[in-house]
Amino acid sequence: MTKIIWQQGELIEVTIANLSDTGDGVGRANERVVFVPDTVPGDRAIVRLVHVKPKYAHGKLQELLEPSPHRIRPSCIVADKCGGCQWQHINYNYQLVAKQNQVIQALERIGSFVQPPVDPVLAAASALGYRNKSTYPLGISATGQVQAGYYQKGSHQLINLNQCPVQDSRLNPLLAEVKQDIQQQGWRIYDEQRHLGQIRHLGLRIGRHTGEMLLTLVVKDWNLSGIETQAQEWLKRYPQLVGVSLNRNSDRTNAIFGSETRCIAGVLHLRENFAGLEFQVRPDTFFQVYTETAEALLQVIQSELNLQGHELLVDAYCGIGTLTLPLAKKVRIATGLEVQPAAVEQAILNAHRNGIDNVTFQVGAVEKLLTKMGTTPEVVILDPPRKGCDRAVIDTLRQLKPSRIVYVSCKVATLARDLKLLCQDGQYTITRVQPADFFPQTAHVEAAAFLVLSDLHKDSNSFTKTEI
Repeated sequence: MTKIIWQQGELIEVTIANLSDTGDGVGRANERVVFVPDTVPGDRAIVRLVHVKPKYAHGKLQELLEPSPHRIRPSCIVADKCGGCQWQHINYNYQLVAKQNQVIQALERIGSFVQPPVDPVLAAASALGYRNKSTYPLGISATGQVQAGYYQKGSHQLINLNQCPVQDSRLNPLLAEVKQDIQQQGWRIYDEQRHLGQIRHLGLRIGRHTGEMLLTLVVKDWNLSGIETQAQEWLKRYPQLVGVSLNRNSDRTNAIFGSETRCIAGVLHLRENFAGLEFQVRPDTFFQVYTETAEALLQVIQSELNLQGHELLVDAYCGIGTLTLPLAKKVRIATGLEVQPAAVEQAILNAHRNGIDNVTFQVGAVEKLLTKMGTTPEVVILDPPRKGCDRAVIDTLRQLKPSRIVYVSCKVATLARDLKLLCQDGQYTITRVQPADFFPQTAHVEAAAFLVLSDLHKDSNSFTKTEI
């Protein structure tokens, strides 16, 4: 049988059967896979091929012949253009099903696990209005107006927004009005092509439980004439705004924040209540964007661990102590490990603020700090960045042999890879995987995997067990 040759620009009919981990619909035609953004499993559509490879192609939705029963009308008027969300056109219940399948498929395909014990996704309390932090690139329209928003899907074209349905609605007035203030001040918007201009991004942050807000401008340099007066005006205009800051990023880079932040008016941090504790959160602090879902996942972790108060616990990649401090209240001694000195400083302050004195924090690479502990903790929490754990961390844990590991992941592909290594030769067994929806309307899914050390590996380890 002659194989049909696809041509770029060609129109084909496709029925969408699945969703990829990047959020695109996935269909098959002529024994090849087609990835199509803005589609839903069950859609029958005419698709224009835009990138053709020997075994697969990427297409663009041209005409919807028959809509999926899971398709809905997006809440956002620019959802078809804005790259901030991928799934506003998908019913939320089906989003949860798709995310559970994403975790299962990653564990099966990458981790080689058979029928992994993946629970249904921990649903968000609300699928909209949840983000406690938004950072918007700035631009200039064709008529010279200051714009803020997200980039159009697959391009570097800015989609101007005056409100965003997934951010906390209390931030919307700032998004709409601060642009006008920047315009009136005459501050130049950064041009990344020529590396000219002053203001690169607008950052907004809110404490979901306290209502306190931060406003941050990411600038190329500190020379922003009139910023002190304008900052005081913002504090007067927005009663919940507690701080205005500048963050300097002078590099030619896609990274949003630079390494230095200065408070211009008010304070450098907001207060947020999390799991019954009070945290200080700065503009550049890593803190989960969905506060309530993070609290719900923490409750699952606490319930599953069933800590009795005698345990030694290590929280690797601990950040500002978001997981460390609530768990420290339920163990004998807790230790947080973190490579970022500024995060450790905040973690120590947060411990003092909450009167938690059975916790210590150490600065350094996790794999190095683990080998210097001089003891074997009963419980290790892993919460690495998207790239997952360095191989040295996995190897050290396999030598250290803690009785239980909880791996909290923000990327299921690296989670599956690392779990495969941890469970090699039956050393650890996965007892449960709990996905959680920290980012409704997107393809992103978090998951907490619970591991226990097998009986055959409990007798010995490479480290001396001593009291801390």
